[in-house]
Amino acid sequence: MNIRKASTIIFCLCLIILSFGPTKLRAEQLKVGTWKTAQTIQPFFYQDFLEKNDTVTVFSFTNPADQKTALLAGSLDMTGTTLAHAIQSAVMGQPVVVVAALCNKASALVVRKDGPVQTVADLKGRKIGYVPGTMHEILLRETLQRNGLSPENDVTLVRVDFFDMGTALAKGAIDAFLSGEPFPTLAVDQGFGKILSYPYYGESVGTINAGMLVTREMIEKHPDIVQKLVNAHAQATENLNRNQQQWLERAATFGTPLRILEQAAPNMQLAWFMDDDFVQKAKALGERMQALGVIDHQPDYNMLFDLQFVKKVTLEKMPSKE
Repeated sequence: MNIRKASTIIFCLCLIILSFGPTKLRAEQLKVGTWKTAQTIQPFFYQDFLEKNDTVTVFSFTNPADQKTALLAGSLDMTGTTLAHAIQSAVMGQPVVVVAALCNKASALVVRKDGPVQTVADLKGRKIGYVPGTMHEILLRETLQRNGLSPENDVTLVRVDFFDMGTALAKGAIDAFLSGEPFPTLAVDQGFGKILSYPYYGESVGTINAGMLVTREMIEKHPDIVQKLVNAHAQATENLNRNQQQWLERAATFGTPLRILEQAAPNMQLAWFMDDDFVQKAKALGERMQALGVIDHQPDYNMLFDLQFVKKVTLEKMPSKE
């Protein structure tokens, strides 16, 4: 073989390696956003379920709007957000797509243990703590209306950070709050609060709460990365659901005592799977949001929810790493 022919063969082999090799060998540096709560903990376990050359950095936030803003700015590859906020974002024309569920349940309406409120109707004229743009706000408005109370005219909605709700209730600054765990359980454990209701309505919205969000551009340009993240999310969720003690002990490192998390666990559900029924419940949520005046029209749910990634996880039946 002459030198010229050998050089040509080597050059062709290099092209083949460059064309096919990096896709398999390239290490991804992934960025994911979530809250530091027990019910949104899965991203902190993604690293255990990624290829060994891939790395994930998890950024913690305190509200869904900041997470979504970071996603749209390109600072995150994927982030958690409430389904209510995802719907609001889609209504505003923002190119966001829900590719997996994150958690269900986790909400409760809390009042003072020794106070006069015994039923939801007793909240008339009272001050209620809430965080705008969350599932808890929608559930609060829905609960009030189902009990004949106008959120605008019959009660005073007071914006209070999740971390301050218990103190505000204990000091009498508010008469009730609707929040996510572990704050309702903490209020009960500390002796000043009691659960008035768990605001889930199975005939409509049910217990859906939050999901994992990416941009439409991410799906179009990097579907392989989205699939990697959804795979890791699914496997982390399944592993934690099978190993509740591991889940709660890790969540306790976020600052909530383990015994509180153990009490709250029945009202928290880690999730990843979405199907047509899930999307129908999201549509019901959107309809309630419009009826409550939170949004003025419905988004395109076919654009907002993309089930292809969770369907692929289901078909592949990936082995878990424990």
